[in-house]
Amino acid sequence: MNIAIYGRKISKQNTSYFENILKTLDVLGWNAVLEKDLKDQLEKKVGISDKYKTFETFHDLKKGIDLAVSVGGDGTFIQMVKYVRDSEVPITGVNMGRLGFLANVNPENFELTMQMVKDKKYEFQKRSLLRVHTNEDLFGEDNIALNEVTLHKKDTSSMITVHASLNDNYLNSYWADGLIVATPTGSTAYNLSCGGPIITPGCQVHILTPIAPHNLNVRPMVVPDNFPIKLSIEGRDRKYLINLDSNSKSIAQEEEVTITKAEFLINVVKFDDNNFLDTIRNKMSWGVDKRN
Repeated sequence: MNIAIYGRKISKQNTSYFENILKTLDVLGWNAVLEKDLKDQLEKKVGISDKYKTFETFHDLKKGIDLAVSVGGDGTFIQMVKYVRDSEVPITGVNMGRLGFLANVNPENFELTMQMVKDKKYEFQKRSLLRVHTNEDLFGEDNIALNEVTLHKKDTSSMITVHASLNDNYLNSYWADGLIVATPTGSTAYNLSCGGPIITPGCQVHILTPIAPHNLNVRPMVVPDNFPIKLSIEGRDRKYLINLDSNSKSIAQEEEVTITKAEFLINVVKFDDNNFLDTIRNKMSWGVDKRN
């Protein structure tokens, strides 16, 4: 098997985890294919062999990769998704971050996890993405998001107006600091911190959540994911921000943004001992009495 591995930053605290990952794959007789910058870091800090092949773009993962492994937090997992895209390569995440809704494999259990992969004791959980179209093609080939698309103000304290239509029908003009359009996966990200609902993976919906709305009767809204969402911004400034997950660009006033469901799904590896409800309950400490 060929295993693509991506990690952002190697520190003294996590060096041993990367070494263990490579050792585990060698014992199994599998080939590790490292993201180029990650390999460069490992060569400098650990002195790994130069035998490992590398990848730099999503084009490099189109063929010959059996599994993608992100090593870090949820942000690292999201970046791995942008390498995988429509290749159908399954993804799992080793969590060296904090909360870890997406990357939920404990690094101490990596050997056991890979043995479960070898024994095919897993299934795929399908995750949808958003695709964004703008007049100026701001994001080029990187116009996809796993978590959310966000429009918000840039350099001013003044609120903005985000005009929104759903399936070519006018929905609302949001007076707010911005507007989030989230997937079910992104429901536990920025959407959650802004008061949006938690949606279980597999639900075919998108979420529209205003950021600090001026009107208190404006609430998050769950809509079918087959409806195109069109947005434009109006305000006192000429430029605003549009974010696709962590990828941020400047956007002009009244430029139209069209958001649709991407035409492909991501295969997230799911193990029997780990499910979404357990993750939510444990990460958010539901049912835990902090008084005792």
